[in-house]
Amino acid sequence: MGTIEQAIRVTFQFPVHFTTGVFASANPVLRTLVAGASDRLPSDTLVVVDEGVARAHPRLLDDIDRYCREHATAIRLASPVVVLPGGEQVKNDPRYVDQLHRAIHDAALCRQSYVLAVGGGALLDLAGYAASTAHRGLRMIRVPTTVLAQDDSAVGVKNGVNAFGTKNYFGTFAPPFAVITDFSFLATLTDRDWLSGVSEAVKAALIKDPAFFAELERSVERLVARDATVMEQVIRRSAALHLAHIANGGDPFELGSSRPLDFGHWAAHKLELLTGHRLRHGEAVAIGLALDCTYARLSGWLPEADWRRIIAVIQGLRLAVHVPELDDPGEPAHPRSVLRGLEEFREHLGGRLTLLMLRGIGHPFEVHEVDARVMIRSIDVLRGLEEARPTAPGLAGALPRATP
Repeated sequence: MGTIEQAIRVTFQFPVHFTTGVFASANPVLRTLVAGASDRLPSDTLVVVDEGVARAHPRLLDDIDRYCREHATAIRLASPVVVLPGGEQVKNDPRYVDQLHRAIHDAALCRQSYVLAVGGGALLDLAGYAASTAHRGLRMIRVPTTVLAQDDSAVGVKNGVNAFGTKNYFGTFAPPFAVITDFSFLATLTDRDWLSGVSEAVKAALIKDPAFFAELERSVERLVARDATVMEQVIRRSAALHLAHIANGGDPFELGSSRPLDFGHWAAHKLELLTGHRLRHGEAVAIGLALDCTYARLSGWLPEADWRRIIAVIQGLRLAVHVPELDDPGEPAHPRSVLRGLEEFREHLGGRLTLLMLRGIGHPFEVHEVDARVMIRSIDVLRGLEEARPTAPGLAGALPRATP
């Protein structure tokens, strides 16, 4: 009889590099990363590329091949580049995970080999899941190519794929070996993808940094105008806030019931599914933020002036605050009700329902219950805002006259 209590402490460390032209021969970032961490060179590397990125950058696959040949003392392509679809479709179909697992196996990769993924957040999620479950974990290098991946998802420690109609039902906590943020990939994004990813920066600013939120307010029109310098600054600051929380928030692997960085995400995840992924993740997050902030306003927590500032930034970024799928179809348990997302959000983490709300910009607090009637009123307010918003160009930041 007896008990042995054992504590295990493991320190994870990974760099996030900011660069341009990661696969240009003269760029040393990737070669230096690989050469500095392996005792046997060249290191076998499997490269996975988002199909949409490959299409937008026709020379990319040749550039990757040339880079590896010119740095052959450090990197060896273990197989031809694997090209997979981007977007949520790659996370919805288990065949793509199987395909990547098979490629890792056929390339005879080991735990000191690398999986290098180039693409948006969904492709990085899938590649990270495959890499972290092969041999219990290969070295993962992420090269995010969208605003949302660069300012949020790529710098996190989570990987996942969808199953059973639930976002990220299967997944792992596995920090990457490194992240290489190459701003040059952003030039080919559509305006929709350029702006929707900023919602994650808005989220981080709302809960972590009022001064950053004020900077976003001042930068709305320049972001809409695709000012690359401003976008790079936004991405750097947002990534730094996400990294600081993961490192210092006390719960990087989400063992508790609170997920501050998922502010607004309970509704966002549900809306992605209700719209059949017509909504981009960033677009759904923008609506989720607007919904929770309106709920906080109606509940008497968030001052009206702050609420108006938040809605103005979201709408100024040309992001919707309401879609028809948000409207109440009946009881909260109805499968088409966005309110069902509350229980799905709780179930995904476990424990008590824990949502972040705001008492002011930069002043979050937690709640454990939601008044469905107030949430439905919040949806009504957002519907009115969306219906009343100006549609003429050049009206970034305009806020319709509607008070909850």
